[in-house]
Amino acid sequence: MDTLSYKTVSANRKTVDKQWVLVDAEGETLGRMASKVAKMLRGKHKPNFTPHVDCGDNVIVINSEKVTMTGNKWEDKVYQRYTGYPGGQRSKSAKEVLAKHPERIVEKAIKGMLPKNKLGAELFRNLKVVVGSEHNHEAQKPTLINLKEFK
Repeated sequence: MDTLSYKTVSANRKTVDKQWVLVDAEGETLGRMASKVAKMLRGKHKPNFTPHVDCGDNVIVINSEKVTMTGNKWEDKVYQRYTGYPGGQRSKSAKEVLAKHPERIVEKAIKGMLPKNKLGAELFRNLKVVVGSEHNHEAQKPTLINLKEFK
């Protein structure tokens, strides 16, 4: 019996197989979609997942302005930021953010589900969020993923 075949394989930067994935956010609930995209960015859906390595896919999210939220979250959910000056805390509702920068709602939801360290910042760079259905990454030939079937 060959015992070498039972060794745990640990992925590294050279052995990782990164794909380009296209996700359509139209009609998707924000948090459910964001958790699935974060799982793809992290690489947790792959059998060779390694926690300290960027083994996830590059994800393109299209139609970010057509994402949905349940309940009264469009009015009640508040996005806060700080300018850096005294008294500089600013806040906007989800509806106000959607009107001006629809991609930021999706980006913030996904970023909050990634690790809060250097690896999380590196993983976030693999995410491209686009308003509308046109994106400029056709050269990478991304495969369309149906989130309803993705676990």
